[in-house]
Amino acid sequence: FVSGGDDYKIKVWNYKQRKCLFTMLGHLDYIRTTFFHDEHPWIVSCSDDQTIRIWNWQSRSCISVLTGHNHYVMCAQFHPKQDLVVSASLDQTVRVWDITGLRRKRAQPGSADAFRTQTPGQIDLFGQSDALVKHVLEGHDRGVNWVHFHPTQPLIVSGADDRQVKLWRFNEARAWEVDTCRGHYNNVSNVIFHPRNEIIISNSEDKSIRLWDLNKRNCINTFRGEDRYWCITAHPTLNLFAAGHDNGMIIFKLERER
Repeated sequence: FVSGGDDYKIKVWNYKQRKCLFTMLGHLDYIRTTFFHDEHPWIVSCSDDQTIRIWNWQSRSCISVLTGHNHYVMCAQFHPKQDLVVSASLDQTVRVWDITGLRRKRAQPGSADAFRTQTPGQIDLFGQSDALVKHVLEGHDRGVNWVHFHPTQPLIVSGADDRQVKLWRFNEARAWEVDTCRGHYNNVSNVIFHPRNEIIISNSEDKSIRLWDLNKRNCINTFRGEDRYWCITAHPTLNLFAAGHDNGMIIFKLERER
């Protein structure tokens, strides 16, 4: 697994050996999120230095720097299938980035990113950049804390300090706001699409977790706890999800009764 810390370092760990395999340096401030790519040997990270970085964990080097946000970048994730990255920032925007150029570089014979001499983020000889901003999604009134691509549909969900969960749709040409889910009483810290059901799950500093119907955008369930919730993840195949709060973690089962 991969982690990013307040020491500005990205570390890749072997959890069976219980040790850090290597460290990658480049960010200039606290690191907010780190994620592996499902297919390529890549990691995407984002930081309070206002950048998103893509790393090759085989060559242990930074292969692209995505600049454009003008406040802390709170979250950045790869699209599960397409050559896209989505990011959320305290500058109140969500950005979608096209990273086709990175994959193209990998596909060129003899130019694996392990042997690149180019500066990350630099424009190459043909004027093509590794990563370009495709869409800027504006609509939140406060900083955006989390963003997530739908696993199969061209949808994005975001959660922000304006206490709102927003649903966005995108295509090749543009991106637009579909709807807003209102109900949280404090900052929305995390929000995800359920991997199989037509449900959005959000959690908040208001000490609640809410389930929303993806199609009707109404709240279908609320769980109230004792602590502020910060992170959430769904099991890829089982009907379980886990939420992290100030004092630990709770695992939930998605049933009508629980």
